[in-house]
Amino acid sequence: MSTPPARRAAPETWAVPASWAALLATAAMAWVLTVRSSSGMAPGPGTMGLNLWGFLTLWGLMMAAMMLPAVTPVVALYLRTLRAHATGWTRAGRSTSLVVGYLCAWEAFGLAAFGAAWAAGELAARAPSAAPWVGALLLAGAGLYQVTPLKDRCLSHCRSPVGFLMHFGGYSGRLRDLRVGFYHGAYCVGCCWGLMAVLIVAGVMNLAWMAGLAVAVFLEKTWRHGKAFSLVLGVALIGYACFVPWNPSLIPGLYVPPTMSM
Repeated sequence: MSTPPARRAAPETWAVPASWAALLATAAMAWVLTVRSSSGMAPGPGTMGLNLWGFLTLWGLMMAAMMLPAVTPVVALYLRTLRAHATGWTRAGRSTSLVVGYLCAWEAFGLAAFGAAWAAGELAARAPSAAPWVGALLLAGAGLYQVTPLKDRCLSHCRSPVGFLMHFGGYSGRLRDLRVGFYHGAYCVGCCWGLMAVLIVAGVMNLAWMAGLAVAVFLEKTWRHGKAFSLVLGVALIGYACFVPWNPSLIPGLYVPPTMSM
């Protein structure tokens, strides 16, 4: 007697919801660890006293917290493509490799973020009068990037990654899923690097800005009005930049309060 259809379908039925739950739980844990790591650290310029490895560790936690909710639809789609190639725990392992590869792309970007944060700290300390203007230009640049064709291309890839999932069929070997994740992560970096530059300007450990940007990334990538939202966000960043030169405290990542500079 053949296996009842409902029994065969059960593993497939639960695979996608389980992947969503696992990723969201991981993101929640990353938020908890990030908040604990920031305990006693006020948002400010520089790398918060962290060396490169400490910064990259914290950056990895931050990216897991901010980005994993937005990547859950991609992982779910990837699981569906794996049905013909893997079963059971093999699917879970391969989708995990995809997520690891994705985070590796953001960790690589963390090297640039470390350099930018260090430069921001130096600028705030050595040229406090120029720092607000630089910050305003960076915010305006991030806003302008929101309306560029490159942003639109990367965002379209993140919103509809069918093409890259078809491309992965040409990959082979044990590292194929890591390569797919890194490939998608590179597009995500291309989509969101401007918003991460905003995070540097706002202060690396600025939890309020982290939460706001995480919501913005999620809406850009998953909401049906995500492209329009991206344009509105760009205009908002440009508008915010206009107030910065006359109120430097709006950008803690490039501002040293008088009490700290004494």
